[in-house]
Amino acid sequence: MSEAETGTETKGETGTETEHGAESEADGDLRRVGANPDFWYPVALARRVRPMRVVAAVFADQRIALYRGRSGAVHALEDRCAHRQVPLSMGVVEGDTLRCCYHAWAYRGDGRISQIPYLSKGDGRPPRGVRGYPVREAYGLVFVFPGDPEKAEDTPLPELPAFSSTTYKTMTFSRTVRCHYSFMHENLLDMNHQFLHRGVVGKLHPQLLGYETSPRSVEARYLFTHAGGKRNPGAGLLAAEGIRGGDSADVMTIRTEYPYQTLDLVPENADHPAFRLWAVYVPVDAEQRTCHAYGLLMIEKPRVSAALQLAWPLIRRFTERVFAEDRKAVEAEQRAWEEQGEDRNHEVFPLILDVRKVLRTNGVPVRGRR
Repeated sequence: MSEAETGTETKGETGTETEHGAESEADGDLRRVGANPDFWYPVALARRVRPMRVVAAVFADQRIALYRGRSGAVHALEDRCAHRQVPLSMGVVEGDTLRCCYHAWAYRGDGRISQIPYLSKGDGRPPRGVRGYPVREAYGLVFVFPGDPEKAEDTPLPELPAFSSTTYKTMTFSRTVRCHYSFMHENLLDMNHQFLHRGVVGKLHPQLLGYETSPRSVEARYLFTHAGGKRNPGAGLLAAEGIRGGDSADVMTIRTEYPYQTLDLVPENADHPAFRLWAVYVPVDAEQRTCHAYGLLMIEKPRVSAALQLAWPLIRRFTERVFAEDRKAVEAEQRAWEEQGEDRNHEVFPLILDVRKVLRTNGVPVRGRR
């Protein structure tokens, strides 16, 4: 099948200038484009939604109450009582129903009212209830479908075979970042920012080998070589190079498959990834200027399984430091956008121009605060 038939375009080391060259005003401000709600988004760590407990969650200012009933299933309801608008996340779980803390109205897992304690039959017509969200539990996360519920069944969850593989162990991340989610996509996909991490990775030289684009995705391949400088021990352990690291060349493949991102690192002379990262950035507020980043870092287990357990704290410390540096940069970008009132970035990297196009065309208008 040709590239034209698949809608995929392959580009060389520096891509092509294409017809856009630089973005125009007609393209619209990407930071005013909202995340498309017609996908599955994680809104909580599964372990936080304990049996017979309620947890408050959110997607782009849609307040959601998560609760796990006696059956063990997780339910997701609009976080407001239909009676007096008190948050249901303040409520009490009884069996598989959620009871409001104020007047004890009881809700089923689909959001319908099952009981109003003080209302006798025939004393009035109670409201229908509140919105119930499609919900699934996978990969240690609770996913909800905040968009059209009729599309939920035909929309697949992301496929992460490495998560359940016995050859990988997963490290989970959950962090709030005060920026538009598009800054996060650009940050991970554009590996030319390694100077930012010079204190933890030393002198890394990324070379773009090429990339492919389609209406919903951008995939880039980089060759990474270490050119000296002090390197954090966790970096070498994560790349399966040992605690002292090395000067080997690694191939990194990064993909934005809307709305998710993945990163695979294959060390030199290896035929499979030393680690695989899956990430998604869930908007929090109505203007979507804050997002919550969820990440699953799946690390290959060495022959001696105890070695990874010993290395785990070093790897965690390294990844947390890299993420902290990235967060500092993208939050600075967001502050500049707010101060200037528009996106004045002068992007010159064709790869990032293409991922911006993917995010813009697959997104939806930000609805703002109601």
